[in-house]
Amino acid sequence: MMRAMIRSSQRGQINPTVALLLVGLVIAGVWVWKRLAPEIQDVIVEQAIPLAAVILTALFVIWRVVRWILRRRHVRQERALLLAQFQQETAPGKRFDLACELVELNEYRLKGLEPVAQELLTLFSQTLKTAVGDKQHRTRGRAASYLSVVRDPSVVPILMKVLDDDHWWVRSQAVLGLGRMRAKEAKEKLEYMAKEDWDQTVRSRCREALERIE
Repeated sequence: MMRAMIRSSQRGQINPTVALLLVGLVIAGVWVWKRLAPEIQDVIVEQAIPLAAVILTALFVIWRVVRWILRRRHVRQERALLLAQFQQETAPGKRFDLACELVELNEYRLKGLEPVAQELLTLFSQTLKTAVGDKQHRTRGRAASYLSVVRDPSVVPILMKVLDDDHWWVRSQAVLGLGRMRAKEAKEKLEYMAKEDWDQTVRSRCREALERIE
């Protein structure tokens, strides 16, 4: 705690110094610019500034690419760690939480999760059957949403059955899952719900899913 306070204090001392330094550089730059010969100013404006803009653009692109590569590497490392934990875990509740973390980390893509795809399918399907009652709606909703990552045809009938759930949030998550899978089998049901479901969020999600399916 004390170290954090010291670092915060140090940052507070450094920032004004940096600001003064930047102001000083700007003033010095203006002073130097005014004392340059017009010919040199023309060269700078016509050649140096465009070249600097190109260099800065290239550096920005490189920075974005490097950042993307590092991000993907970090995701792969985290995914490998979570996969190992998921495969070793035996407690149902913890396995479910780890499965949800995996899907979220992988941004709802199956690539990289193939080794546990069948386990995810079984786990989320069973959760939808066992997490009954209004108090378990969050668990059912997460299972319905994350089940779509498996991209297995057997998922579609399961999610279509979930569309009749009593809780609006569970229905909306099932709709999102069907939309991600672009399940044409659910189109008629979603069109009906987009007009007749009593919850506005569910109706909106149905319209979004239909756009993805079409």
